[in-house]
Amino acid sequence: MATNDPILIDPDVQGGTPCFAGTRVPVRSLFDAIKHGRSVDYFLAQFPAVRRDQIDAVLDRANEMVATGGHAA
Repeated sequence: MATNDPILIDPDVQGGTPCFAGTRVPVRSLFDAIKHGRSVDYFLAQFPAVRRDQIDAVLDRANEMVATGGHAA
């Protein structure tokens, strides 16, 4: 994992669930919120440990994975 990676996967943090780096907030929570029609602002209000730039980085990473067929660039 790169040091600037927006996603942390660590067995000592939430049992290895992918989280926003530097937090204990699962990345899946963002996608669940979006799926249920919640805005990014709503998500940020619910999870103040997450910053907007982290959300942007995670969404950019997801977009890259989709564009490359699931393989990180």
